[in-house]
Amino acid sequence: MEIQQQEDGKKGEFYLEIDGIKQASMTYSYAGDDKIIIDHTEVDESLKGQGVGYKLVEASVDFAREKGLKIMPLCPFANAVFNKKSTYNDVRF
Repeated sequence: MEIQQQEDGKKGEFYLEIDGIKQASMTYSYAGDDKIIIDHTEVDESLKGQGVGYKLVEASVDFAREKGLKIMPLCPFANAVFNKKSTYNDVRF
């Protein structure tokens, strides 16, 4: 399972594609130069319960650490993951 990323200006997305079809997505936008806001996470029903949403959040955390960014998890799912994973506190805004 390889999470991919794309950015278009001040918006971006982490996603999972299977057979050329996007099956899971987590969108974000930049708030200034040092922060991203996760605003939505969606996983196809066929992948529910397989930890795909967690993998999307994990990819965002890895990205934030690499780029020196903070994350504001406005998306309810991402916020719940951040609340469960104290190891993500270093990038939480």
